[in-house]
Order: sequence, then structure tokens, then C-alpha cells
Amino acid sequence: MANYIVIDGGTTTTRIGLAVDGKIIDKIKIPLGARANMEKPGTLEAEVKNAVNQLQGRHSVTPECILAAGMITSEFGLFCLPHIEAPAGIDELAAATKTVTLHNVSSLPFYFVPGVKTLGRLEESDMMRGEECEVFGLYDINGDGIYVLPGSHSKIIRIAGGKITDFRTLLTGEMVASLCGGTILRDAVKLSSSLEESYLLGGYRYCREHGINEALFKVRILKNLMSASADEVYSFFLGAVLEGEIKNILTYPDARIFVAGKAELRHATAVILKAEGKTATELDDDAVDGSTFLGMIKIFENKKSNN
Repeated sequence: MANYIVIDGGTTTTRIGLAVDGKIIDKIKIPLGARANMEKPGTLEAEVKNAVNQLQGRHSVTPECILAAGMITSEFGLFCLPHIEAPAGIDELAAATKTVTLHNVSSLPFYFVPGVKTLGRLEESDMMRGEECEVFGLYDINGDGIYVLPGSHSKIIRIAGGKITDFRTLLTGEMVASLCGGTILRDAVKLSSSLEESYLLGGYRYCREHGINEALFKVRILKNLMSASADEVYSFFLGAVLEGEIKNILTYPDARIFVAGKAELRHATAVILKAEGKTATELDDDAVDGSTFLGMIKIFENKKSNN
């Protein structure tokens, strides 16, 4: 297996790693992503160039090329690449991977992996960039099923027969950040709190019955009128926020469920699913860490073998 620079470009964060024989031996995290290029064009290019040079300077390894996926392939990234339509597996992603040279960033050739889209009625249409690599980085161990990938834009992805067949996107992470930073709930919800399962389920069930709008104000009621603890308030809030994700997961009644993300978030999801009669496998940090990079490498190795 060859050596690569691998780039996982997000909306607000970009991770860049050096892969040697399929293992990430070093990585750099840049606290900006496609959004920075939207606000100030050229910002992302300069930061990626600097990180690539740092990685190459720290190791006596010659990468074959740079593999990149995620929002770095959007109109605000380094190279805009159209999504491919589901169903899509590694073969389809490899065939659509685009070779580009960006001399202002690196002399190494870039291979950009496209995102995936679904088309149909509004409720059937969606798109993603980067999660297709993450999910195929996890696939060999877990196989077909529903993959829940929490994040700024949480994804619920169905893989059947080794292909992404459909998926749903929810702005869960951005909603949490906005609610806790830009509304009156800033005073009530402490994100460093611990999970209280009874309040987690209480928030989930209240939201399911009364809707997210009313449920969120009850977070403030719990704190101010009912003297609930920080852990209880946070857990009720999290249960309410996760209701939309759980509702979507439950639309796949017979599939196996795999949940990634931070330990507390994936455990909260598993707890609610258990209350709904579903068993979810929690994917630990070791399984998830580097899965996007691994997925990129798998896709590119497939491309090479088919050329």
C-alpha cells in the first residue's frame, strides 16, 4: 500500500493526515474549513498548503498523492466536484474520483472524492460530502445497516449490499451550538454536564408529544421553576434535540444500527433507541478515529486497481 496525504475537509474544521501503509502516523487539525473560504477566499488554500508542508517536513516519507473529501470538494473548498447519485458504493465513488493539480497548494496531484446525493420529492432528496468516506471506513467490520454519524450535520445512512442507498441529514450539531450560544438557553444548558437517563428520556418523550419548540422552553422551566440540576436540565435538552434523529432511525425497522460520535452522545442515542425496543451498537473512538481517512484510501486503491 502506498503513502498518502489525506484531507478530511469539514465546514468549520479540516483534518490532514499522513498515511503510511494504511495507518495514520501523523495528523494536523486546522480550526477552519469551507466556511472560511466562503468569508475570505484563499484562506483554506493557504492553511492546507502550510499543513501539507509541515507533515512532509516532519517525516522522511514521499506521499504518492493527496486524497481529499468532504466540504473541501464543495463550491467553497479547493475544488468543486458534483455529487454522484445513490445507490453508490466504493466502485461508483472510485470511478467518479477526480484528479487535479493545484500548484498553489502542492506539487503532489490531488484526488478528490465526490459526495453523494439522493433525488426525488423534497423528503427524499439529500446530499453529503465526507460521510460517504467515513461510512465505508467502518463498513468492512460492521457490514450492512444504518450508520448514525453525529456532527454539525448529523447523518443517518443506510447501506445495503455494500452501497449507500439512502440517508437523512439533520442540523443537530449546529442546532445545539446555536441554541446554547445564541438563545436564552445559554444560561440553562451546560454542555459539560453528565447524562441522567430518566431526564434524557423525559425530554425525548416530551418533544415527541409536544414538538421541539415547546420542549426547548421547558428546559428553562426545569431550571428556573423546578430547581432541576445541571445534569437533569442538560439531559432533558439533549433528549429533546435527539428526537428528530431517533424518529428518522426508526423508519428503518429491521436494519442493524451502528452509532458513532462522542461517547456521551452515542450512548444517549443508544439509550433512547433501547427505550423504543431497538438495539444499537456503539462504535468506540478507536473504531471511528481515522475512518474517513481509511475510507478515502479504500476508494482510491479501488480506483488504482481498476485503471
